Amino acid sequence: MPCPQFSHRTVWEFQENPLTHLVRQLREEGKELGDWTVSNPTLCGFAYARERIAAGLMQPSSFVYAPEPAGHPSARNAIAGFLASRGVEVSSDRILLTASSSEGYSHLFRLLCNPGESIVIPKPGYPLFEDLARINDVALQTYRFHYAGAWHLDAESVRRAVTPSTRAIVVVHPNNPTGNFLSAGEQEMIGRIAQEYGLAIIADEVFLTFPFDRRSTTPSCAHINAPLVFTLNGVSKMAGLPQMKLGWLTVHGDEPLVRQAMQRLEFLADTYLSVNTPIQMALPEILTTVDGVGESIRSRVAENYRVLGAALGGSAISVLHAEGGWNAVLQLPRTRNDEAWAVHLLKQSGVLVYPGHFFDLDREACVVVSLLPEDHLFRAYCARLRTAVEDDIVNQLLDPLQVRTISLKGSSGPGSVGDG
Repeated sequence: MPCPQFSHRTVWEFQENPLTHLVRQLREEGKELGDWTVSNPTLCGFAYARERIAAGLMQPSSFVYAPEPAGHPSARNAIAGFLASRGVEVSSDRILLTASSSEGYSHLFRLLCNPGESIVIPKPGYPLFEDLARINDVALQTYRFHYAGAWHLDAESVRRAVTPSTRAIVVVHPNNPTGNFLSAGEQEMIGRIAQEYGLAIIADEVFLTFPFDRRSTTPSCAHINAPLVFTLNGVSKMAGLPQMKLGWLTVHGDEPLVRQAMQRLEFLADTYLSVNTPIQMALPEILTTVDGVGESIRSRVAENYRVLGAALGGSAISVLHAEGGWNAVLQLPRTRNDEAWAVHLLKQSGVLVYPGHFFDLDREACVVVSLLPEDHLFRAYCARLRTAVEDDIVNQLLDPLQVRTISLKGSSGPGSVGDG
């Protein structure tokens, strides 16, 4: 009897790797793990304006269904005003609400690409791109950042990644997990390439409001001069509310292209109508909380990044330079690869970190840690990591001596050196 067939879009590798196997095993044994990969701010002790947000969700209009494909005008107007206060001018009719940044990416991939056409993405970068590309039948090419005391965009790698089938360049500003913002010169260069090849730019700015230096004035990529520029953001990071499931994208560029893009995006959104009414009605109120909880998150990640450098200073661990975001990259001794280090650290210190290859980091023996944990946890993780690495170095140095000592102790029989 013939069996149903699954599409190639869902051909994933579901087998556990050594790290995920160890995590599951330890949790089944009831052991408490120090999760230094946490990306959920609602689990990290931040104070939310709960009553204000709840009042926004309970408005009478939340109980009336009046679908708007691009999003309710009150929500879009609130976003336009919020962005204007931060130096980004965009009309509310150039804003589309989505349930998440991931959904925004999917809309844009469908808008811009026929099956098999390609999008250019950064490397290192977040692994979500590969899954989104697969389920939308899009191919990926990568451009590179290289590290030399700081992260630098390799301009030639961007040009090499562009092929006749390329339709857009993705930029993540600041990048995840490396935490580097695109400089004004790098933004200008990306814009020139987009103009030269007729490409759109998709700018993911979900971490834009989290510079370690609050005086940072790095501009939004919305200002890039290119045929079409889409920016992505939402309340998941900005307001620390991933459970509220509301994001948005803005459209900038040549006016005829912008109008066409919005028409097509509205049709795509109308097919799903995924954004629920209560969160749209509450959005104006939620945006008023950003300066509170958003600044609390920004302050913590900035302070934790400083603590990380101080706690690991003078050790064999290097903290790679970053400018913002929620993660940090650590260079460990090259005695193990990144996954082996992650497994070793979990066994020896009970702390879970990301292997660097999760983010396509090709620097050997790098791991990635979250900057979100509360101060007492973060300092404990730093101490446990440093101890585990330093103990490992001592053990590696002692191993040859132990082997030599055992050899000499076992050489006292007939014919051995000890008989001479």
